[in-house]
Amino acid sequence: GETECEPFGADALTVNGYLGTDGIEPLLKVCDEKDKGIYVLVKTSNKSSGELQDRLIDGIPVYAAMGDMCEKWGSGRIGEYGYSSVGAVVGATYPEQLSELRKRLPHTMFLVPGYGAQGGGAQGIAGAFDENGLGAIVNSSRAVMCAYKKEECPEQDFARAARREAERMRNDITSYINLK
Repeated sequence: GETECEPFGADALTVNGYLGTDGIEPLLKVCDEKDKGIYVLVKTSNKSSGELQDRLIDGIPVYAAMGDMCEKWGSGRIGEYGYSSVGAVVGATYPEQLSELRKRLPHTMFLVPGYGAQGGGAQGIAGAFDENGLGAIVNSSRAVMCAYKKEECPEQDFARAARREAERMRNDITSYINLK
């Protein structure tokens, strides 16, 4: 039967699309009703992601097939800036796939983990953005949270160190993308 989904207390939720359409449609219904979004795991930043995500199905990698599903699920849900409420999680640690998927998924916003501590860099993630500098949200939890350790400052200066790291990250990324 059909189960009523309660809205989640955030703007977007990260989900596993390998459940298939019948596992995603209830979430899309809530997203439509409550002006929310989802980010579907497509090409994750962890080292072993290729064990499954790089396998070929009908001649294309599984991650590309999952990306195609995101684009399909997002059709009819495209907002003011040309992106849908269905996004894709695509790791900064795989810059070639980031660029490939940006071309393949023109209406899909990317959530990009893996910048910083996991090894993803600004030059590599530039391909996640469109020609206007839009299309991606870069996540760098560990590098920002642990910035006080890198700077060797007291824990009391956690917030200032985190701010400096976030600003450094922003400047690094924007030096490689086109902002209009």
